[in-house]
Amino acid sequence: MPLSRSAADAFGVVTICLVALLILLGLLCIAYSFYFRSRVRNQDFIQLTYFSGPWIIRITFILFVIWWGFGEITRLSFLRRDGRVLNALDLKWQETVCKGYIVSNMGFAEPCLFLTLVFLLRAPLQRMETGILSRKWNGRTVGYVLLYCLPIFALQLFIILIGPKLRNNKGSLQKLPHYFTSTASPMSENADAALCTYPLLNTILLGLFATILTVYLFWLGRRILKLVINKGLQKRVYTLIFSVSSFLPLRVLLLGLSVLSKPEDFLFEALAFAAFLALLSCAGVCIFMIVYFPIADSLALGNLQDLEARRRIIDEHNDIISLIANQSHLEESSRLSPGRNSDASTKRGSISFRTYERDGTSTGPFVELSLFSPSQDATPPGSPPLLGWPMRPRQAQGY
Repeated sequence: MPLSRSAADAFGVVTICLVALLILLGLLCIAYSFYFRSRVRNQDFIQLTYFSGPWIIRITFILFVIWWGFGEITRLSFLRRDGRVLNALDLKWQETVCKGYIVSNMGFAEPCLFLTLVFLLRAPLQRMETGILSRKWNGRTVGYVLLYCLPIFALQLFIILIGPKLRNNKGSLQKLPHYFTSTASPMSENADAALCTYPLLNTILLGLFATILTVYLFWLGRRILKLVINKGLQKRVYTLIFSVSSFLPLRVLLLGLSVLSKPEDFLFEALAFAAFLALLSCAGVCIFMIVYFPIADSLALGNLQDLEARRRIIDEHNDIISLIANQSHLEESSRLSPGRNSDASTKRGSISFRTYERDGTSTGPFVELSLFSPSQDATPPGSPPLLGWPMRPRQAQGY
């Protein structure tokens, strides 16, 4: 079915709006990461240093997502109609833009995005000294991501630049259909506009990468789940692994099926848009699971520490006020009844409790609670003060 302008414009507008929302979410999470980092450093939350360790890698992950989102906007045919942004370029430059989109997104942004995710998941399995707590961990991880992405980037670039020449100049790819290496197709109604397509060879290469990554994530997730004892964290790990292992292969499958229809057909745009939604959903889930929720949990833990410290201070303050009140009440009682509280006046800061029969005779020993100084006859001279309720023998009434 031919693609109408209204349908193409609808896909383009929705794509731009979703990318804008994803970029806004990423920027908010970056600001959230900087805020969390400042809280850890300024308030000296040493216990939370481990959770703030990969803050640079989290921000790098979001930057790769933003890069991928901008790339998805450049491929839209919506921008090549009626004198819009990319229509000012001639057909050759538009084809170059499509080639750059394939290399940038399928050769760099998407592999780096998921490699960064793998390193973030591997971080809890590493040693504390060489892992997240190491100052060089973030720099080394960025270097490893770029290094591991280099082979697939080089292969994608080779297919884009050399593949068409090998097919057109009676090379080894001569017998392959054009959609194996084609990156753009001119629009029939407008010879000055081009539609970006997905070369099947590049899609197959991305599929091999997705297969290897999915298998490794299953193995990695199994190791992580053995260490997680919190059901909430288990659910997050399951959600993260399920989203990556399902959405990424689904995207590759949809891109591969797009070669069955012409770029000007509705089916092609629907498959391309569905593939975009698959990776958009995966990126959104990953941002929440590895950036937002860990920071939110850590800040909640820091707030609990603040509340606990404040509670201890308030309790100590209340204890001091209570002791001062008891001392004042004891002194007042000693002044009003000097005969009965003479021993209490000589032993400042002690409260004595004695039980009496109805006729006034003492029935048993009394318990002395020492508030400021221990009872002198409760412990032998030279021995350390005892804590608790020291017992004294029965004495005659009227001591």
